[in-house]
Amino acid sequence: MLQVRESGLGRCVNGLLGLTGAGCLLDRFSMITLLPRAAAKVLELQSEAGDGKRLRVFVESGGCSGFQYGMSFDELKEGDQVLESEGVSFLMDEASLAYMDGSTIDFDDGLQGKGFEIKNPNAESTCGCGKSFS
Repeated sequence: MLQVRESGLGRCVNGLLGLTGAGCLLDRFSMITLLPRAAAKVLELQSEAGDGKRLRVFVESGGCSGFQYGMSFDELKEGDQVLESEGVSFLMDEASLAYMDGSTIDFDDGLQGKGFEIKNPNAESTCGCGKSFS
């Protein structure tokens, strides 16, 4: 379930301003869900990094289908949305949130490969690698 640590269940922090309620971007979107395996892997990577940064999930131009997903550890920036799922606090910019609304993020470490998998209900098509979409 989507939560925001700074403001409590069902609310958000709008960028660095700390605005909540009616002006909250997340009120216009459904949710981004980290599944338990993804959350555990993010927490593991975050503890190894040890720098206090949060996971950033984003969409950028590129890949074989036009857009590609990206993840990194970063600090809060102006205009960021702070989300929480499965106890993991993460950052998204407004544009990425719009592209990924309703997505789930999982982690697979099976025989077919290791990595994060994003299931995006807004993607019209995806490439074979699963890392880019249109």
